[in-house]
Amino acid sequence: EVQLVESGGGLVQPGGSLRLSCSASGFALSSSTVTWGRQAPGQGLEWVAAIYSEGSTHYADSVKGRFTISRDNAKNTVYLQMNSLKPEDTAIYYCASISGVRGQGTQVTVSS
Repeated sequence: EVQLVESGGGLVQPGGSLRLSCSASGFALSSSTVTWGRQAPGQGLEWVAAIYSEGSTHYADSVKGRFTISRDNAKNTVYLQMNSLKPEDTAIYYCASISGVRGQGTQVTVSS
């Protein structure tokens, strides 16, 4: 079965950090473009970051300099390192492959 599973979300104080994981089964992430997106309560899906098949990365202006997307091919996993978190980063975070596979999401809540 082809699937993506996100993990690593939770509750963190403003200024804190979290690392999200996106683990794949049934296909190789190493040859895929993978994106992270997020959806805050009552809002639409917002694109956050992408890592392309050749390894380059791209970020939304809202997270540039704070978030880092990376890939571990041996673990078939893509990560999203999130630093200097703000309350407005609160959302459900999803990963997706360019082929259309999307995970179930992981909740990130930034609050004091």
